[in-house]
Amino acid sequence: MALLANRLTNLGTENAFKVGEDIQTCVDRGMDVIKFNLGAPDFRSAPHLNQVSITELEAGNSGYCDPAGIASFRQAIANHVRLSRGIDVTPDQVIVTPGAKPPIGYTFQTYVNPGDEVVYPSPGFPIYESWVTFVGATPVPIQLSEDTGFAFTAEELAAHLTERTKLIILCSPSNPTGGVLSRENLRDIANVIRDRCRPDVRIYADEIYEHILFDGQKHHSIFSEEGMPERTVLVSGHSKGFAMTGWRLGWAVLPTTDEAAIFKQLNINTISCVPPFLQEGGRAAYEDPSTIKTVSEMVTAFERRRDWVVPALNSITGVTCQLPKGSFYVFPNVAGVCDKLGIFEAYEALSSTAKRKTTPGGMLQMFLLYRYGVATMDRASFGRIGSEGQHFLRLSIANSMDDIQRGIARIKEAVDDSNGFTNFVKEERLWD
Repeated sequence: MALLANRLTNLGTENAFKVGEDIQTCVDRGMDVIKFNLGAPDFRSAPHLNQVSITELEAGNSGYCDPAGIASFRQAIANHVRLSRGIDVTPDQVIVTPGAKPPIGYTFQTYVNPGDEVVYPSPGFPIYESWVTFVGATPVPIQLSEDTGFAFTAEELAAHLTERTKLIILCSPSNPTGGVLSRENLRDIANVIRDRCRPDVRIYADEIYEHILFDGQKHHSIFSEEGMPERTVLVSGHSKGFAMTGWRLGWAVLPTTDEAAIFKQLNINTISCVPPFLQEGGRAAYEDPSTIKTVSEMVTAFERRRDWVVPALNSITGVTCQLPKGSFYVFPNVAGVCDKLGIFEAYEALSSTAKRKTTPGGMLQMFLLYRYGVATMDRASFGRIGSEGQHFLRLSIANSMDDIQRGIARIKEAVDDSNGFTNFVKEERLWD
């Protein structure tokens, strides 16, 4: 009998955290590393929200609470959904979780059986694909194209649907691309789902970046479309839009109270409850009017950085970069850089075992880190299945403008250093 369960071989990871070991290696060597890898705002949670939770903690509100979430926070979330999506939901449909990541796993555990098909965007948040393989489902990635702004059409979705489809994942605004599904996109997608899918097919609407949109755009949700609230698990939280990453505040709105009760039971079995004093701060994020100004100032800063970094990337030989419409990432195509530095040839020269550990984009990612102190993420970090031949990097612009400018200058220098890349592969031997 083996020590470890067989299913662990099917569990993926989030490389934005995993690459931290490589970053630490470089730091230990005395390098100054510019971190474009983590999707965390460089802002801090607002003082007026901090104070709410501090006051609650000092008042002794630190015990167990309802595993579904405290009533006042769930009511605030329900009010937010009504105002932002135009749909009435009850607090009994709302479940509070430690961040917006647990509802992904809860959704797979609740609805998906081995062999069921799961349709998801790729590139996309890597935990989607991780859970697909972990539960033994069949992955059906929709490969997103830079030519369409990393959105997809209803026709593309329809081509991926079969009788075995059980779950459809949407993420808008998107990680890692910054792509946004327009209201027209979502309306057409809803039409396809109503026409082609059984009533028991569920949609997972990941809207964690709902507050971070550029160029005056407003957030649109599949949840607002006819027939969708009764099919959709709507998920968001406080990490991105409110810069409350370490608070671990997320939430899900379930189609029915019975389905919400299952998520509550999963909370009981895994985390018991989210600390109540943190939930009070989360409630204030929706109810205190001053939060709007705080969020707006942060989004404006992200937009200024985007408007600088995209032209700067496009000025680098071998790089093309689309203008993201939301979130705080840029996702440049670096195929030209891989060609210029001889990375494709170096990749083909690797052993079959080494090739399974990396990609051409992954080799560029590590070259930029180990030789130029710039931490990025490669395309395969956001869904490996079907990603062959796609060569992109994700850069988080949740950094100071000074760090962004220094990082882009280093990348510009690196793309001319073919000898440096050749020596890097020989000296580091990261994939042996």
